[in-house]
Amino acid sequence: MKKLILSVAIVLGGLSANATTVAITESTVKVVSVQDEYVEISADALPAEVKATLEKSFPDAKLEKAYKNEKDVYKLEIVHSDKKYTIFSDALGNLIKK
Repeated sequence: MKKLILSVAIVLGGLSANATTVAITESTVKVVSVQDEYVEISADALPAEVKATLEKSFPDAKLEKAYKNEKDVYKLEIVHSDKKYTIFSDALGNLIKK
């Protein structure tokens, strides 16, 4: 019986010794946000497909400003029914949700 109690004490002592050697590590998360920079262009510089989509989707809209980024994504600021909207389109005239 003494051997059993002694064995249990040794095992528990060994487990508690291992439990105290916990390494603490710190993790750092970095967030990098990349924004596509748009350059203002004239309405004449818009591709015909983009103009056609604009006229078809917003028939009474007036184009205020047009922008283009390096990925050929067009940002169009329009006025339709006295409200300002910003829409995005690719070079083929497909509207993009953002």
